[in-house]
Amino acid sequence: MEGEPTLRLRVFDLNCWAIRYLSKRRQERVRLIGDTLRQESFDLVLLQEVWSEQDYSDLRVKLAGCYPFSHYFRSGVIGSGLCVFSRFPILDTLLYQYSLNGYPYMLQHGDWFCGKSVGQVLLWGVTAPLLSLSLQLHAEYCREKDAYLPHRLVQAWELAQFIRHTSKAADVVLLGGDLNMHPEDVGIRLLRGWTGLRDAFAEARRFEGCKNGCTLVPDNCFSNKSELLPFPLGIRIDYILYKAISSFTVKCEELKTTTGPAPGTDIPFSDHEAVMATLHIQRQGQPVGAPPGTADLALADVVTEARTEVGVGLRAAQRQRYSSGRMAVLALLLLLLQAAAALGTLAGLGTEQPFPKFSFCLLAFLALGVLVLTTSLHMFHTMEVKMLHGTEDQMWMALRALQERP
Repeated sequence: MEGEPTLRLRVFDLNCWAIRYLSKRRQERVRLIGDTLRQESFDLVLLQEVWSEQDYSDLRVKLAGCYPFSHYFRSGVIGSGLCVFSRFPILDTLLYQYSLNGYPYMLQHGDWFCGKSVGQVLLWGVTAPLLSLSLQLHAEYCREKDAYLPHRLVQAWELAQFIRHTSKAADVVLLGGDLNMHPEDVGIRLLRGWTGLRDAFAEARRFEGCKNGCTLVPDNCFSNKSELLPFPLGIRIDYILYKAISSFTVKCEELKTTTGPAPGTDIPFSDHEAVMATLHIQRQGQPVGAPPGTADLALADVVTEARTEVGVGLRAAQRQRYSSGRMAVLALLLLLLQAAAALGTLAGLGTEQPFPKFSFCLLAFLALGVLVLTTSLHMFHTMEVKMLHGTEDQMWMALRALQERP
């Protein structure tokens, strides 16, 4: 029957902040998350920053009775940290790792080693295929001097393209995760505008939780208070987004966030607040909504703004590539001069070595180390330039298509 309700879907999303040896009270919090999920009746659970596979295994064993289907996404050096638990059968999975993900020499941040990705699962949600994505984008760290903004925009663009090109197998698309962007940031506007995804917080009929839906709040005992000084109420960087593709509609009945310590404990689940949405999926008689990519002048402005930021990042990457390349050439010239001096001394064509042998060898090793390091950086920034340039070209083609569309 047309208009008859088909599915009431309860979704739980959380950045667990479960970094082995670094996150405070990690094992206790993971057990607490598992106990809570086992008591609640969620249909789908999307978790990020579960960096230890042992933590995932413990959760899988604990939740097997109520969430019989699960998947852990592996990527990068230490893993993507993404996992999904579902009451519905998982038909297929896919992992896409972003082409740019920070810098390997920024060890204090570590995003490059994580292999930030988007994990996709195709579920059979009783009456319709449901495409669910769990993801995390590169962290911001400093909003005033955000060196990672071009990388995060590339990730947002790749995510939007990924959704557009893989969502044909499903009737409903659901995305949950830590996007590390504020609601009005250009990356969020680009993602939502290009894919047609709707924000559960903005669409919810009822809301309960932190003010403005914030998920990183100063009241959380694990949050970094200094980073939140400009935002006394906190920031909203964790989202549940959704859309219907074919003859379905999706509405958000209710959205909740946790508000500090979990019930009966003195600690929260994580340094992030959890997001819980109740979605109402309904079948219609005819296909509804516009096809993915249908846009207007506002979307063209967003793409233009994003392309400008990517262009800024491209020029910065080109400067870094030039600097590292120049240093590599200088180190190579120094090595060649030392080799020529050493060969001249061995052949008796020159005077005695002007430097002590130890100092000469030390200088050679130093030059060799600089050569290896700067060559590696030159190669990395060359790849960065190619990725940024490729994204800029894609955005230009998309912008031209938007402007020329009747």
